[in-house]
Amino acid sequence: MPVFDHPEFDHHQQIVFGSDEASGLRAIIAIHDTRRGPSLGGLRIFPYASEADALTDVLRLSRGMTYKSALADLPLGGGKAVIIADPRRDKTPELLRAMGRLVDSLGGRYITAEDSGTSEADMRIIHEATDHVSGLGRRPGESGDPSPYTAHGVFCALNSAVRHGLKREHLQGLRVAVQGVGHVGEYLARQLHAAGAQLVLTDINRDALGALAEELGAETCAPEAIFDADVDVFAPCAMGAVLTPAVVDRLKASVVCGAANNQLATPAVAEQLHARGILYAPDYVANAGGVIEVEWQRRGDYARDAVMAHVERIADTLDEIFVRAIAEQTSPAVIADQLARERLDG
Repeated sequence: MPVFDHPEFDHHQQIVFGSDEASGLRAIIAIHDTRRGPSLGGLRIFPYASEADALTDVLRLSRGMTYKSALADLPLGGGKAVIIADPRRDKTPELLRAMGRLVDSLGGRYITAEDSGTSEADMRIIHEATDHVSGLGRRPGESGDPSPYTAHGVFCALNSAVRHGLKREHLQGLRVAVQGVGHVGEYLARQLHAAGAQLVLTDINRDALGALAEELGAETCAPEAIFDADVDVFAPCAMGAVLTPAVVDRLKASVVCGAANNQLATPAVAEQLHARGILYAPDYVANAGGVIEVEWQRRGDYARDAVMAHVERIADTLDEIFVRAIAEQTSPAVIADQLARERLDG
């Protein structure tokens, strides 16, 4: 399996493949950049179809974490970890402890946290084998689960995108399609509902979808139909690579802003969105609220008001990106990458 010639390889500093026969662990850790500080990124457990798919995901996600931390003004680099497994069937304490030992072997260059397929409880088991774990909520007032902060950051980002893309100063009556109502998507849907938005929701978990839709008075649709919803904003909050050329052709929304990582199937999709007049909020900017909160947990002066103020600065960063993108007549994704590299090189 090629690494250095992989299309998603971006001068990553270190890539570690780990296995443990007793627990069945098969994992990859990618450290992209540590110039601003240790690489921090969540641990994803997913039944990838192949090792090549897992490598592609971890390379893209780790680079995104570098850019995310740079644009969120955090003293962190970017890293990510994946375990090739079904979290509902294969996740055991033994597997998690083995993963903890693999993380620990890197001596603090990579700090793990929860992500898709993992939870705060899982992080506590991993913590039995390594100190290099974040998001545990160690002190009073902290939240171990960063999902509410991720959702709030996306909500702030969405407000910025609506101002720039739709020339609206409020969300009252705005139609928003939320793809995925897991931890982050549910919190986001509740905030949007409270702000007066009309929601169209979808999720593969039909029970969770039905309960939330009934509570919020939202419409629902089948997962595949969400791309055709007649809405102002499309908010992808499930897995990545959802924005394919075919999907972009179908979108009726004028703004795309959601919580999912790596929303673009390929970089060229950003230009396709731009050509269609759809304003795209770069995912690693919009969804930085969770890593902001996790980094504050590592500090000795945790204060919820300060954390929330930091998360809400996501809107300011996006304001700058959108203004530059409009002035240069290009995609916000291009400007976000440029701005992140400026901060890394500065």
